[in-house]
Amino acid sequence: MKTFNVGVIGLGNRGAWWVTDMLTQLDYINIVGLCDVYKDRIDETAHKLKKKGFAAPQVKTQDWKALIDAPEVDTVLVFSAWSNHVPAAVYSMSVGKPVAVEVGGAYSIDDCWTLVKAYEESGTPFMLLENCCYGEYELMVLNMVRHGLFGDIVHCDGGYLHDLRDEVASGIEKRHYRFNEYLTRNAENYPTHEIGPIAKIMNINNGNRFVSLVSVASRSAGLHAYISERESLREKYGDTVFRQGDIVNTVITCADGSTVSITLDTTLPRYYSRGLCVRGTKGMYEEATQSVLLDGKSYAGAEWDWSPQFGNRKKYEKKWMHPIWKNYRRKGIKGGHGGMDFLVLDAFFEALDKGIPMPIDVYDAACWMAITALSEQSISEGSRPVDFPDFTSGRWKTVKNEPDWKYRTEIL
Repeated sequence: MKTFNVGVIGLGNRGAWWVTDMLTQLDYINIVGLCDVYKDRIDETAHKLKKKGFAAPQVKTQDWKALIDAPEVDTVLVFSAWSNHVPAAVYSMSVGKPVAVEVGGAYSIDDCWTLVKAYEESGTPFMLLENCCYGEYELMVLNMVRHGLFGDIVHCDGGYLHDLRDEVASGIEKRHYRFNEYLTRNAENYPTHEIGPIAKIMNINNGNRFVSLVSVASRSAGLHAYISERESLREKYGDTVFRQGDIVNTVITCADGSTVSITLDTTLPRYYSRGLCVRGTKGMYEEATQSVLLDGKSYAGAEWDWSPQFGNRKKYEKKWMHPIWKNYRRKGIKGGHGGMDFLVLDAFFEALDKGIPMPIDVYDAACWMAITALSEQSISEGSRPVDFPDFTSGRWKTVKNEPDWKYRTEIL
């Protein structure tokens, strides 16, 4: 693996963690540039790197274009607020510097087309860092689907089901962008964690595509109730009216007639889940119960009481765990979110090193990010169905069953 001189844009909680706890584990990375709108974040991150024994980055700037333009930087990582993902990625591609971008929803369909156009005109490598595509069980289920265990896939469920009330309500104090997102928008604002693995399972952009979408939002009550019960927040934000609905349900129809249902659920009390459920003609997988059902298996009385089978996915791990994770377990799991952060980042650099297509490319990014803008439109128009753009301009028809070689099987 050759050495990459990396510049990082965005040093909030997630971005700073990527730098100090993840990039420092990769011996083929030189961290040569740091950028954030807040100078104290730059200084703090640089200090942490120094304490770990790493050289001080040559470029430290509050101007993200200056970071990208710096001659010391040959590869760009964007971990900034959602609103800056597309502009920074487009500019990086325009000057010929490969770029990987953290996840988030798009603000408009024009943004998505701008991203695609920038890639097609420049040919500069781009990847969306959707780590959940590399989740241990998401990949196991993909492997089972590819081997036909669930038959013909008819429907998938997923969700971003995560209690974020404290993070959103204290966003101004923490300088977190989510406060303004929930204040001003009503949409499926964070779709890619669930839709990424589902899109791979359903061959989206590779023989199949999303063709229409409809979204329904509940009223907004969770944040107001949370703030009202906390004096320090109530004094500042007790009269604040948030537009974002507590629950947003989105249904997507695919070209092959299959469907997808995803849920945003972040401002009411709940446990964390991505809610993956895969339904096929021969069986199903359900994350919530960590269970697999295969047609032809004998589960006496299971149609009335499935609970004895909860957790039975462990029986399938030895045979059906994806080769990526079998190898990963042998060599030692690294990084956060159970190890998938390391996998997605390493896959980006592997693709750069080998000159192979990105496993999560610009067409995937545009498609998945577009869900936010389309859901916002659907909700604002009374939950009217809206058409889904084809960002591949018809090329999805010519590729069938994307081969799993695009998911690496070795850890470098």
